Amino acid sequence: MTTRKEVAVLPLNGTVKVEDGPERMLVRLDRPQVRNAIDAAMVADLHAVCAELERRPRILVLTGSDGIFAAGADIRELRERRREDALAGINSGLFDRIARLPMPTIAAVDGPALGGGAELAYACDFRLATPRARFGNPEAGLGIMAAAGACWRLRELVGEPLAKEILLAGRVFPAEEALAVRLVNELVPQDELPAAADRLAARIAKNAPLALRLTKLALAAPPGAHPRFDDVAQAVLFETEEKHERMTAFLERRR
Repeated sequence: MTTRKEVAVLPLNGTVKVEDGPERMLVRLDRPQVRNAIDAAMVADLHAVCAELERRPRILVLTGSDGIFAAGADIRELRERRREDALAGINSGLFDRIARLPMPTIAAVDGPALGGGAELAYACDFRLATPRARFGNPEAGLGIMAAAGACWRLRELVGEPLAKEILLAGRVFPAEEALAVRLVNELVPQDELPAAADRLAARIAKNAPLALRLTKLALAAPPGAHPRFDDVAQAVLFETEEKHERMTAFLERRR
């Protein structure tokens, strides 16, 4: 397991706990008194995390606390938001920033991931879950829509029929069903979730960082960008010393 240390340099509001390491950053949502509801302070804290990961790219592991990933946006704040707030994309802008982080991201989900909490998990590249994890978007029942990514990310992740069940009929997916439709990459016991996230992060970290970054960009590129984007990205990688060293090590059968 990679040694981590708590980060004190980020300008945080106390809604998340951060532990950092050379290859990955662990961010724990920490508003257990309100089921880790995502409020303006948490949005600001997660933007600070993104700024740090953009400055020095590494893997992000995002998790909850006390058996809750995030039970949605803070309804008390949400009730007071108006047209200008929606157009500002408060949550959608944050989740899009997380999705666009240079290195892969992992959501380690224990307990409910609902509303904005589900959309936060959808924005990550990987989702690990425990058997008590649940995913759902009940926004329409509150008179609004899931406007922070679910209406298009969820369709891409599980297909339009299942996305409509969740978004229009309010279906909540238990962990086993989420795994069956590949919304979740792996299901692990509750006490093994941190170790599973560490294992996945370690597996990712074995790869060349620049190759990971360019592959992630290629995956996010529109269809019309291929194959030219891939050709240019590969051209960049072909010129790196790391490519030469890794291939030489492979040919010489050394680690």
